[in-house]
Amino acid sequence: MDLGLEGKRAIVTGGSLGIGKAIARELAREGADVAIVARTKDTLEAAARELVAETRRRVIPLVADVASRTQVDAMVAQAATQLGGLHILVNSGSAPGGSATATGPIETIVDEDLLQDFNVKYVGALRCARAAIPYLKEQGWGRIINISGTNARNAGNLSGGARNTSLVHLSKTLAVQLGRFGITVNCVHPGITRTERTPRLLAARGKELGVDAAAVERADFAPDSPRGNAIGRMIDATEIAYVTAFLASDKAWAISGELIVATGGAGRSVYY
Repeated sequence: MDLGLEGKRAIVTGGSLGIGKAIARELAREGADVAIVARTKDTLEAAARELVAETRRRVIPLVADVASRTQVDAMVAQAATQLGGLHILVNSGSAPGGSATATGPIETIVDEDLLQDFNVKYVGALRCARAAIPYLKEQGWGRIINISGTNARNAGNLSGGARNTSLVHLSKTLAVQLGRFGITVNCVHPGITRTERTPRLLAARGKELGVDAAAVERADFAPDSPRGNAIGRMIDATEIAYVTAFLASDKAWAISGELIVATGGAGRSVYY
């Protein structure tokens, strides 16, 4: 299926690693030119070189901190200038889970760290959207996809849960405001997802349990494991990228203001 992404121009925040990098790769494979954004210059530039070599598309590294409105506004303007316009924004620019001092229990919460988590993930996505919207309106065609997470549906993480829930609300609100301009806005909830950090996390848990990393993963995704899912294996970042690329495509007009959960069927709750 031709997704109609050939020649489109995209910004992906958090594009140097993990889910963001996988999304940037998939958009480029589908024919888009992409600006990837992160704070660490060396990692960002290495990712851009890798993606250019793989996809033969333009992939521009732009260093910016989404916690700064000044940096975000400058980054978006630079991306639009260098790419020759802008059609797609993917907000994936925050660390998973949240700061260790902002996740609970409540007696341990450091207010400043909790506020910084919100400043990066929620307000960061808002800043990027606000800066990008005028360029999307110029095209009369636009896509905004916010990468959130299933902590929104599980009590326990006072930072991650609240931030992720707020991104769902932001997505619906922007969808209502922007649909008349040819812009759709959606949100994706990844669950446990394989990225560059997964081997290290599994090895650390394995060391605590006295087993190897492979055994930890097998147990996590065994039938009826509370950590597992219906398909019995971990979702890969590339699979989140496939979902995101479709939402960014010309085939996805029917979907706006919606939340797509991409976990491989985790949990047994019914949402309707």
